Amino acid sequence: MIIKKINFLILKYCFTGILVVIFGIKSITAQRVESTENILLSLNETIELALERSPDALINIHRFRRSYWEYRSFRAGYLPNMTMNATLPNFTRSIDAITQSDGSESYRDRTLSRYSADISLTQKIGLTGGEVFLQSGLQRLDNYFVDTTTNQFLSTPISIGFRQPIFGYNDYKWDKQIEPMRYKEAKRTYLESREQVAITAINHFFNLLMAQVERKIALKNQSNYDTLFNIAKGRYVLGKIAENELLQLELNLLRADAAVENADLDYQDMLFKFKSYLRLTSNQSIVLVPPSTTPHFSIQVEEAINEAHTNTSSGLAFDRRMLEAESEVSMARLQGRFDAELFASYGLTQTANTIGDAYKNPLDEERVSLGLTIPILDWGQARGRIRMAESSYDLIQTSIDQERLDFDQNIFLKVMQFSMQQNQLMIAAKADTVAQKRFDVTQKRYMIGKVNDVLELNNAQIDNDNAKKGYYSALKNYWNNYFEIRRITLFDFRNNQKISFDTDDLIEK
Repeated sequence: MIIKKINFLILKYCFTGILVVIFGIKSITAQRVESTENILLSLNETIELALERSPDALINIHRFRRSYWEYRSFRAGYLPNMTMNATLPNFTRSIDAITQSDGSESYRDRTLSRYSADISLTQKIGLTGGEVFLQSGLQRLDNYFVDTTTNQFLSTPISIGFRQPIFGYNDYKWDKQIEPMRYKEAKRTYLESREQVAITAINHFFNLLMAQVERKIALKNQSNYDTLFNIAKGRYVLGKIAENELLQLELNLLRADAAVENADLDYQDMLFKFKSYLRLTSNQSIVLVPPSTTPHFSIQVEEAINEAHTNTSSGLAFDRRMLEAESEVSMARLQGRFDAELFASYGLTQTANTIGDAYKNPLDEERVSLGLTIPILDWGQARGRIRMAESSYDLIQTSIDQERLDFDQNIFLKVMQFSMQQNQLMIAAKADTVAQKRFDVTQKRYMIGKVNDVLELNNAQIDNDNAKKGYYSALKNYWNNYFEIRRITLFDFRNNQKISFDTDDLIEK
């Protein structure tokens, strides 16, 4: 008898060992298949992909490049500008009045052609709004008569001069202040758009993750209700439960079947949106890995507001808009009023029948002119423009003052929301653990017959599902608030440094 028991135990352990080996091999094989067929993505990897490949990221890059080249063009306008103008040729055939040697006039057929070429170097003066120039040119005139042709050359070896508005609006002066601010604002807007891309990627990540979790919950509930329904059928046959309880479990199973289909459809929809935003073309399944840790740190409201005023595009836009309003007032006050422009030049010039002689012994050439514009009667147009510009200035100033208050209040709320996230996330995680434990206990008690109320089981299952969804929702809110703080301050409080990027790498990319 003892030998039989020993043999039985040996066979039992051998059989158990064989099963362990078989299922272990299957498990390893399944893991290898999953690793080759599934793409595992963490939250950080998803954000990196979005910043590199998403359509929003690419659009933001192109927008910044446009702003960059606009600023480069503006700066180039203040550098010396060299141009060449040429007329090759200007041919004319006409009947004109010709003055004879005795002073009388007669009409004659004239045929002539003009050729000209000049090179000029100009430089704007931003401080005064004027312009200096250096010029050199050559002209040729050919007269065609019936029996002969005459050629003449007019040279201007060098000519130096300037144009200077005296009382006019100096757009160079204002642009020199406003345009650099626009470019700085564009750089900050690009950084803010990157953080917004990260926020969008977070939403897509957690939408897909929650759809993934809800599908697992639906499959688990379907399996549980199928098991409970089969157990209930046996109990009903034995007369241990009433028919309404059996029908309730059957109804729960039908609902679970429908929930699986809805969850799968929602998962496919979220998966398509996720892949579309990250521009993923692979047909492999994507498995998202929830963040295992969440960094927690404290943020002072005053510090966040100061960083936002210093770093963000909104803080700079307030100053730029006020400067533009001042520029409009200055334009209204100066345009259409008394104005003057001074022009002066000095150069050398000579004329001859050959090119060589046209550059010999050049003569002085001086030009000075002062142009005046004096409005006499405009029926109050200039005064009306000034009043409109001043009203616009007051309106913009009032609007900006209110926007500054709203801006600071928004930062205060965001900081408060972020400060609450640590406690909210801890509560959600604890609620998930408690609800899961309650459901497991209730389910086991129901299966052994210690809980006969199926409604109690339903409530435990609903609370368990809601608690799990609530945890992932809290996790999503945390990371949204984390990157929202970064976006509205352009400051990384976790590493205590400003958020920046390399302009050259972005332009050359």
